[in-house]
Amino acid sequence: MTLAIIGGTGPQGQGLALRFARAGVSVALGSRDAGRAADIAAELAAKLPRGSAAVTGMRNDAAVAAAEEMVLLSVPWSGHNSTLEGIKDGLSGKILIDIVVPLAASDPKKVDMPPEGSATEAAQAMLGPDIPVMGALHNVSAHTLNNLDAAINCDVLVCGNGLAPRRKVMELMEKLGVRAYNAGDVQSARCIEAITPILIRINTSRQVPFSHAGIRIWPPDP
Repeated sequence: MTLAIIGGTGPQGQGLALRFARAGVSVALGSRDAGRAADIAAELAAKLPRGSAAVTGMRNDAAVAAAEEMVLLSVPWSGHNSTLEGIKDGLSGKILIDIVVPLAASDPKKVDMPPEGSATEAAQAMLGPDIPVMGALHNVSAHTLNNLDAAINCDVLVCGNGLAPRRKVMELMEKLGVRAYNAGDVQSARCIEAITPILIRINTSRQVPFSHAGIRIWPPDP
């Protein structure tokens, strides 16, 4: 399969391209600048082990067209809506995976939720009910994603309207070697996205001996 990553030249997009390609998923790396996308794709390919799937750089609209079923949106919150406007005509029949968190411009340790309630809900409102929007990967550090020598140290919560597309996205997430959990309908994104600034606050605190921590669903001891 081919997964499109829109905003794939940013740190999180690059890390996800590496992880998915290593797991055997071909990646169409999208950017507003096709030349930059091609350059970044070549750099990523050089980091991948032999036998990995291809990473190909192209313009956003071409990346969406190359995706067989799923398009992943990985852009700063400031470019979320304008990027969606530019690609929405190509999303018919596909699933959008929105990983954007609406962090406050003045303080990334806070959220600035849109009127819809979350970035995922804003995307669903823009695209209409016929294009399923699934929220996922909101709480995974870009630094962790780009460190291929380390396992991803958290679980992934997947939410969105429609059980069938939710399960498809969960299956895709599990290719990264993580546990993916069904977190319910699209309104759950309000809670999931809001976890990210809390993690940023903890990970940048001088009072803890670590950084780039994530969250896990911890079962009771047997």
